[in-house]
Amino acid sequence: MAIHVDANDTVQGIFRVHETIPVKAGALTLLYPQWIPGDHSPTGPIAMLAGLKLSANGKPLAWKRDEYNVYAFHLDVPAGVSTVDAEFQYLSEREDSADFEITDRMMAMEWSKVALYPAGYYSRDITFAPSLTLPHGWQLGTALETASKSGDTTTFKPVTLENLVDSPVYAGQYFKRVALNPGDKAPVYLDIVADEPKYLEMTPEQVAVHRALVTQAVKLFGSHHYDHYDFLFSLSDQLAGNGTEHHQSSEDGLGADYFTAWKEAASERDLLAHEYTHSWNGKFRRPADLWTPNFNVPMGDSLLWVYEGQTQYWGFVLTARAGMWTPQEFRDGLALVAANYERNREGFQWRTLEDTTNDPTIARRSALPYRSWQMSEDYYSGGQLMWLAVDAKLRNLTHDKQSLDDFARAFFGVDNGSYVPKTYTFDDVLAALNGVAKYDWASFLNAHVNALDPPLQDGLAATGWKLVYDDKESEYEKQADSRPQSSRHLLNFTWSIGLTMTDSGKVNDVRWDGPAFKAGVSTGATVVAVDGNTYSKDALTSAIAAAKDSKTPIALTVKCQGRFRTIPVDYHGGLQYPHLVRIEGTPDYLSEIIAARK
Repeated sequence: MAIHVDANDTVQGIFRVHETIPVKAGALTLLYPQWIPGDHSPTGPIAMLAGLKLSANGKPLAWKRDEYNVYAFHLDVPAGVSTVDAEFQYLSEREDSADFEITDRMMAMEWSKVALYPAGYYSRDITFAPSLTLPHGWQLGTALETASKSGDTTTFKPVTLENLVDSPVYAGQYFKRVALNPGDKAPVYLDIVADEPKYLEMTPEQVAVHRALVTQAVKLFGSHHYDHYDFLFSLSDQLAGNGTEHHQSSEDGLGADYFTAWKEAASERDLLAHEYTHSWNGKFRRPADLWTPNFNVPMGDSLLWVYEGQTQYWGFVLTARAGMWTPQEFRDGLALVAANYERNREGFQWRTLEDTTNDPTIARRSALPYRSWQMSEDYYSGGQLMWLAVDAKLRNLTHDKQSLDDFARAFFGVDNGSYVPKTYTFDDVLAALNGVAKYDWASFLNAHVNALDPPLQDGLAATGWKLVYDDKESEYEKQADSRPQSSRHLLNFTWSIGLTMTDSGKVNDVRWDGPAFKAGVSTGATVVAVDGNTYSKDALTSAIAAAKDSKTPIALTVKCQGRFRTIPVDYHGGLQYPHLVRIEGTPDYLSEIIAARK
């Protein structure tokens, strides 16, 4: 199959597609990808496909969408026809800049959004010859290999549909490629597109820590599962932020000032390590129920607490081992995670961690009114804390001679050089853990994954640290709160009054059964005044601090559903921000975990 995409329309955000599909006479069904790897859910944006025209030998062919499956298009191929031409447009989001896929300076294109393919085949058995036309002067990064180039059109070497969908393209007017392991037989590159040339500049120290990330990951896993790897990295305040894994590349998108505001942006730096880890965990080693023959067969997500949970764990650890975080930044980031599961996940009273693996299909990452009660993809960070506990247990069982590093090498590091997916089950995870240290791992994992109120805090104490709260934000949390570009940018009063808010006072979430919740504050309301003063972060911070030495409730004046009312919040615990401190007289496994490997 030949597929050509014209991405010249940067203003209107329209990708124009032409496909030539080999066919035989008779009934044919064309599919638009629905179940997208990395999304873990049926999120293929079929609503954005428009203008579909099918033809053969220059004559139009009628098509009909399936009555029950909106991703399927049926047609009859006349006798004597050997190819069908398909033309359509993919209309990218234009209303919300947070979702822009193309701007006048750069684009992020996923082939799953611009491809139709015939039903009845494994994705690995369909071969595409892809080509792409870009605006004049733009350069691109992708895991695909170039066959030829003519003007602004690049033709890539033929690949299977499986690999095509796994190989997005980032391109832009301002582009820079940085080799992260010069001279290696399996090269790794940082392909950067930016809003302006100044955002492409890296200091020697920044280059060094990004190279160290590659070094530390390969040392951890003892293998690689790619011929070459490309971090497709957009630095933009216009293009959508992103973090999506692929086998030989990853889609990574952060604010334009990732390099230029390096000292103020620690909270964002674990993204690259997380997505790179997925080359081993998730793409190469893949849960058996997440492997499907093509992109329109439902996926199962039951083991996402390994796929994403352990990746979240290694994302933090490798960021620290590479020197992209200081040890203190690592601990401050981990403290926020731990606090979330100590004070902000009442939903574990009715849901298990394993049940949250259904959330990509249930909620599709949409906003939720009471996230602490409903839960939302907690297999990521809840799974991270569980794997911290596993690491500590392995160290304890073996007198600190074995660790989760040994599991990672044995489980993800096999078949060096192969990037054919190797699936696993729960029993395979148990066998690999027992290969490191004999233990009743089934009971251990089930207590964390399949039981209510899981002991997710146990790992901290087992590594020699504990969670405490005081009235001073860590520098890490302060950055996450204050940077508008941050994906985590919310004013966080979760641990005290029980609210997260935007700068304008809109309540993003209310902690279930927290002080504000019990008083009657609703998600979606906007706080307009605090104790009679116009709302600001400083006004609310001051009011919470002052209430500690007072019996008078904090008066929040809120606007909700067109009405104003003042709600007294009877909270007197003062400001509460999480930190980690050492438990004296215990082994400091946490510092060992994040030490760079020699």
